[in-house]
Amino acid sequence: MARCGCRTDCIEKPICAAFYKLGHFVGSHPWWFLVIPLLISGGLGAGFYFLEEYEANDIEDQFTPLDGPAKGERDVVQKYFPQNDSDFSSQRLYTEGTYASLIAVSKDNILTETAFKEIIELDNIVKNITSDNNTYLDLCAKTNDTCAPNAILEIINYNASKIADINLTYPVYKTKIFLGTTVGGVGLKGHVVDNATAIRLFYYLGEDETGKSNLWLEEFQKVFSKYLTEKKTLEVSYFTSVSRQQEFEENPRKVIPLFSITYFLAIFFSIVSCLRFDCVRNKAWVATFGVLSAGLAVLSAFGMLLYCGMPFAMTVANAPFLILGIGVDDMFIMISCWQKTKVHDSVADRLAETYKEAAVSITITTLTDVLAFYIGIMTPFRSVQSFCLYTGTAVLFCYLYSITFFGAFLALNGKREKGNRHWLTCMKVEQDCPAGRSTGYSMCCVGGAYDANTGCEEEQPVNLFFKKYYGPFLTNTWTKVFVVLLYVGYLASSIYGCLQMQEGIDLRNLAYDGSYVINYYDDEDAYFSEYGPRVMVVVTEQVDYWNKEVRKEIESCLKVLENRLYVDASLSVSWLRVYENVSTMLNISLDNETVFKDNLKNILPAFKQDISISNDNIIASRFFIQTTNITTPIKEKNMLNELREDVKNCAVPVLVYHPAFIYFDQYVVIVYNTIQNIAVATAVMLVIALLLIPNPLCSLWVTFAIGSVIVGVAGFMTFWNVNLDSISMINLVICIGFSVDFSAHISYAFVSNSKHDVNEKAIDALHTLGYPIVQGAVSTILGVVVLAAAESYIFRTFFKIMFLVILFGAFHGLTFLPVFLTFFGICSKTGEVTSKKQNDVKDNENRNGIDGPDHKKSRYPLTLTNGLKQDGRAAPAPVDGSVTTSSLEREPYKQKASEMHADGHLDPDCP
Repeated sequence: MARCGCRTDCIEKPICAAFYKLGHFVGSHPWWFLVIPLLISGGLGAGFYFLEEYEANDIEDQFTPLDGPAKGERDVVQKYFPQNDSDFSSQRLYTEGTYASLIAVSKDNILTETAFKEIIELDNIVKNITSDNNTYLDLCAKTNDTCAPNAILEIINYNASKIADINLTYPVYKTKIFLGTTVGGVGLKGHVVDNATAIRLFYYLGEDETGKSNLWLEEFQKVFSKYLTEKKTLEVSYFTSVSRQQEFEENPRKVIPLFSITYFLAIFFSIVSCLRFDCVRNKAWVATFGVLSAGLAVLSAFGMLLYCGMPFAMTVANAPFLILGIGVDDMFIMISCWQKTKVHDSVADRLAETYKEAAVSITITTLTDVLAFYIGIMTPFRSVQSFCLYTGTAVLFCYLYSITFFGAFLALNGKREKGNRHWLTCMKVEQDCPAGRSTGYSMCCVGGAYDANTGCEEEQPVNLFFKKYYGPFLTNTWTKVFVVLLYVGYLASSIYGCLQMQEGIDLRNLAYDGSYVINYYDDEDAYFSEYGPRVMVVVTEQVDYWNKEVRKEIESCLKVLENRLYVDASLSVSWLRVYENVSTMLNISLDNETVFKDNLKNILPAFKQDISISNDNIIASRFFIQTTNITTPIKEKNMLNELREDVKNCAVPVLVYHPAFIYFDQYVVIVYNTIQNIAVATAVMLVIALLLIPNPLCSLWVTFAIGSVIVGVAGFMTFWNVNLDSISMINLVICIGFSVDFSAHISYAFVSNSKHDVNEKAIDALHTLGYPIVQGAVSTILGVVVLAAAESYIFRTFFKIMFLVILFGAFHGLTFLPVFLTFFGICSKTGEVTSKKQNDVKDNENRNGIDGPDHKKSRYPLTLTNGLKQDGRAAPAPVDGSVTTSSLEREPYKQKASEMHADGHLDPDCP
């Protein structure tokens, strides 16, 4: 949200002067500035040809930290323990693997002959699926030259009638078959399964022929999407290793139809906001081109970056909705400043004054938004980097097109108004309604009215509402008490919400609503959450395993890990323990290097994948621990951090790893990076506020408002079921830029006002900025509101947080900050002393229609233009509509006015 106004101090005077010249030039040559941006947009927009090439939708690449520790740990595991498709073991994979999975759920006990007949039928369907002449049996990962089996079906030998006769022990059957990931919803009698609700089947494919495997997985999805439409005894959900990625890539296609709705809403709101009953002053077409300007900015920025080869992440699809709101906001400011210019001045002069008044405002808001986005590039998440780069660049283009393309159309529209032509037909209309004509005729065929006292377009009724009603109500003593209590409640609720915040993105949220992936995840959580990741514990360097002390150190390290409450020590797998037990039984001493190495090859063939040998030396080895009840992001975070901290204290070099740790790593950096980005952005915004507001204490108030909005957004997003993840991190960074927009200008308006009564200062600030804040807030919310209907967590989250940002930012600007500023009268212009006599003179000037500090329509004291007399009273307007003052009389005042503050006093420091 920006505002009209240009302080002519030493910082802003050169900017205002430059924009005055630019506005005059654009106003003198509008067609050039209208056509050239269109041509540039068309040329840069051709960069969308490369969109498919530079789409970056890999989930791991986009939503996990670039330098996450687990990626380095995976490289170590891959180096020492490469996957062996001929001797497949799912627990030993360093990736998730290539697989398809089914979960069959029964309303009653699934361990029945009837249920297992259907499960075996499902198994047969899978094995008969053919893709490109390849069946599952051709592509499967093999163990002992046969496809890796499903343990539960192997136990009954694929005979459904046997299930009733087998006593299944749980979680381990016959000391070697782990059933924790296969049988779910288990009811036990001792260690024997009495009943169960779900059975899960896995079908792993070989890694050496990825292309053929992916085709088979796609055929698997087609078969079971049809299978689910048939009525069966069991409820079946399915999933493949490529499902998450495919469903994630489907998200943007679900959102594309919302763009048209968004632009319709933006155009509709803009037109309604700019409608005038005067058929000449109507700004309907201006509003339409303002929205078009934002669209051209998106086209140009995205196309240019695609030309440059910048990755286009799916999160970038949120940007056009946001840019639309920002662009419309700038449009409202420029229209507002245009309406405060003299209607009888030339179009070039009016546009020059418009640019001069709007220059600092839209420059400051653009600067804060762009810096907030570009600071976000520091994050280690590519999805955040991509969004911030594309959106920040689009904001810059939005700014450039506002002062070129939109300004040019504003000038062309100004020429139409100067000719007193109808906004729709462009036919010349009468300025005064002929006698005897109806009211309808005057609304449609008469126009060009303006305020005779100021020479400007008439003020909108909404502005008067803030001055006459809302401002006095807000500055009432009892209202202030209520506002303070409301703020205390807001802050307390926000802090409580921050303490309850969940971290990390749930992978199910990357799929769109209604996806078959969601059903599978729901079943997995409901029936298979008791046992978590089976974690590798890897000794990463060559150590003397035949040294008794080394073996003790390794065992001690394992014991520390097993002592964690979420680790089931009875399910650990250690080749070294087995070796020691066997050697004790065979009376073999392991303290001799030769004996240790010679017997290892013969005694432990089952663990050959866990021992990496090079040149007859063990260069690395691994063990396994089984975690339990890791069901929430907090538990995942704690487990990861604690296990890593435990192995740091081991006497031998050890790391812990599981493929899921790649995604868990976001917990390690998300909070730190969010705080870092917010801190850096807030510091930058404080510097900008110090330049913008001529009072350091009030700049601190702006910083306080930023912090307050951030705390509120972070706290309330918890109540709205939004986690702190890479998606919400984007919005918290955006939050800073928008909160500056709302708070900085209210503070500036309060400080710049020369009245001594703090309540009057607050009322004047609301009078000047209340409607622009509302317009900016509503336009931005309309830009993202359709995302509330999106079938995707990512886009809904963007809406939720942007809604909170705008709501709390606007509420601070319109309610909290004006009240709090009245408690600190020290926030006034430094060194300004106004005597009672001067105040009386100013009050008299205000009553007579001359511009004082609270009258912003005309910028010049004792103006001689547009038919005003020296004493401020309106002189009769010339019949021909010409200006009574000659150019020789008017120009000196224009020159003097450029050297004055908003309150009409000359600046002694800026001659």
